[in-house]
Amino acid sequence: MFSKSARFLQSALLSTAVALPVSAQAAALITAEEAALPVMKGAVATSNRGITRGPKITVTEDAAAKSPIRFQVKFQPLGGSNIDVDGVKVIYLKQPNVDLTPRVKPFVQPTGIDMPDAQLPPGDHLVRVDVKDSEGRVSTTSFMLKIAP
Repeated sequence: MFSKSARFLQSALLSTAVALPVSAQAAALITAEEAALPVMKGAVATSNRGITRGPKITVTEDAAAKSPIRFQVKFQPLGGSNIDVDGVKVIYLKQPNVDLTPRVKPFVQPTGIDMPDAQLPPGDHLVRVDVKDSEGRVSTTSFMLKIAP
């Protein structure tokens, strides 16, 4: 068994680790191996055009940023709906597609995605974000993340 002081130290270390903010750790959004995959043919950066009742998606980008970056996407529900955080999908458009959703899931909130220290290799990375609202309406946008060497 552990002594009282050892249990106290163990408890203190555990509570400190739990209290650390997620942003204290840099996380890989895209790995070098994934970046080396072939580019998806015909994939281009686009957003919803025309009149839509689906959520509005806004990407905050730094032109030619260096890694790590702040990966930030804002969501705005329309028509009195709410964002369905379980309906948020993030896909790296490569051949084959890479599902980034599990990596960004801890950073997804109803207001958007805020991943403060996302690691990406240098280069151009085409990413698609799909967002669903409480009414089942889906919006999609794709955009290029340009990472400087």
